[in-house]
Amino acid sequence: MIAIIGAILMLVVITISILLLCGLPLGELTMGGQYRVFPKKMKMLLVTQLVLQIFFVIIILQMGGYIPLWFSYNVTQIICIIMAVYLSLNTVVNFISKSKKEKYIITPLSFVTAICFWITAL
Repeated sequence: MIAIIGAILMLVVITISILLLCGLPLGELTMGGQYRVFPKKMKMLLVTQLVLQIFFVIIILQMGGYIPLWFSYNVTQIICIIMAVYLSLNTVVNFISKSKKEKYIITPLSFVTAICFWITAL
């Protein structure tokens, strides 16, 4: 069940990324609120991030036993731990963000998602 919660939370982040790619003014939720609307030159970064986010949804669902493994159990577990570490660090960075929206919306989202990845991986 924890893997499902983690996947759903990642899907929220994916939705935000898609909306940013579409040009919606949600830039205050990411990158310290530097951009209200993401500039075109930054959108390739969002596409790369989006692909990774989808991959990590698949990984947490695999670790949770909801979909078949693409890799060995050990490799999948290592990827899940790497994502948990990333999300833990991301939580700290979001917490110290200059953007209040990033701090108060994305930080808790990242924190709970990190916990889901840690529990699922371990």
